[in-house]
Amino acid sequence: MKMKEEQFRFIKQQLKKLTSQDCFYKRKLEGIDVDSIQSQEDFEKLPFTWKGDLREAYPLGLMAVPEEEIVRIHSSSGTTGTPVIIPYTRQDVEDWAEMFARCYKTAGITDLDRIHITPGYGLWTAGIGFQNGAEKLGAMVIPMGPGNTDKQLRMMVDMKSTVLCATSSYALLLAEEIAKRGIGDQICLRKGVIGSERWGKKMRKRIADELGVQLYDIYGLTEVYGPGIGISCDYECGMHMWDDFVYFEIVDPKTGEVLPDGQVGELVITTLKKQGAPLIRYRTHDLTRIITGDCPCGDPHPRIDTILGRTDDMVKVKGVNIFPSQIEEMLSGVDGASSEYQFMIDHMYGKDICTLFVEINPYANAYNMEMAIQSAFKSKIGITVNVKPVAIGDLPRSEKKSTRVFDNRY
Repeated sequence: MKMKEEQFRFIKQQLKKLTSQDCFYKRKLEGIDVDSIQSQEDFEKLPFTWKGDLREAYPLGLMAVPEEEIVRIHSSSGTTGTPVIIPYTRQDVEDWAEMFARCYKTAGITDLDRIHITPGYGLWTAGIGFQNGAEKLGAMVIPMGPGNTDKQLRMMVDMKSTVLCATSSYALLLAEEIAKRGIGDQICLRKGVIGSERWGKKMRKRIADELGVQLYDIYGLTEVYGPGIGISCDYECGMHMWDDFVYFEIVDPKTGEVLPDGQVGELVITTLKKQGAPLIRYRTHDLTRIITGDCPCGDPHPRIDTILGRTDDMVKVKGVNIFPSQIEEMLSGVDGASSEYQFMIDHMYGKDICTLFVEINPYANAYNMEMAIQSAFKSKIGITVNVKPVAIGDLPRSEKKSTRVFDNRY
């Protein structure tokens, strides 16, 4: 990934502005001569920003414009630790809506669609981001927010919603309820825009088949506008990133070295135009890779792979590093296993005990599934686990992000 001349110009403008006023980055970049940054290589020597920095700036230490220019704040959805507060200017809100409308257009969504929004509103960026983009597009918005499944389905039927915006967990819950109630023939959905958490191929296929829609991965994070800075296209070969608003790098999570295109590493983002709270080399913790070559859809914007996991999602058991994406990939190859699982790690009698609860299809034999999944886990991931097959629907469904790995050792 080569930095474009225009991207470099925006970054230099940001750096000069941020180091010339009393704000977070003046202290962060103290001692660095901005004028000496003349190339991409020079830029890559700048220090990373990470979430701990943003927490230390609480509440409004990230604000990089006079307060009268701030029209809104958002906060990350995490429930622990000091919140991260991100201020937005009017232009930030407009830019975000522009990027989101571009996402909808990439997914083939038009102003004739009726967009059913289930992610939460309030401090979280999700619901209002989906809404602002839909209004920018000129589509009809059905701003449901999360919960109250009975009302969700009634409005979906009565309003003839054509696009569902949701987390993958809630999309699955709605798909299962539609099938259970036998109202599939009353549903008019044609597209699903799914974000907030990673999801495996098996889960994607279940949602797409049961809802009868084409699904699109949307990407974003509160610290960098929110959802809408990238989305997959009809060809489902990665997510196009709006590189006129963000510059991104892939780095080695351990060393911080920038990796060659195609190698998996941690996504690092620099905002090019953000005013309220610009970010320089922000480590997202998301694992992905840059996809090279042209996309069959013809969109020239560069692509990253769908998020493979997070550096902080990894657990270490018996010397083996395990990511949720590995479990999902393993289950996708086991016939009769569903996409839904929970991985429990406990420490008993001086050793780690792992239990994998997996939903299995009604026709599957529980004992055979237990043996097949246990064998696949050992073969593909490298350790032996206790497998507990359960019926479809037995594991909890969530309106937000689902927790699938529970490490009870600490």
